[in-house]
Amino acid sequence: MLGIIWTCIIGLIVGAVAKFVLPGKDPGGIWVTMLIGIAGSIVANFLGKSLGWYASGEAAGFIMSVIGAVVLLLAYRMFNKQ
Repeated sequence: MLGIIWTCIIGLIVGAVAKFVLPGKDPGGIWVTMLIGIAGSIVANFLGKSLGWYASGEAAGFIMSVIGAVVLLLAYRMFNKQ
């Protein structure tokens, strides 16, 4: 249970930093920001393992998680042009 809480807190921080790095009109409030951070970490972990930067069982770092969240925000903006 504590692991889930920490994942949410770190996801919120990562999502907030990603939205700070890439300002603009993005969806949602605190929950969407948290989900962007968590998903960014998952993307970073996948890309890092695919490129050989992380070994099996090794988690992505904070900076790579922010980069993953920024990539997700860019993808959202690219596919949701209004």
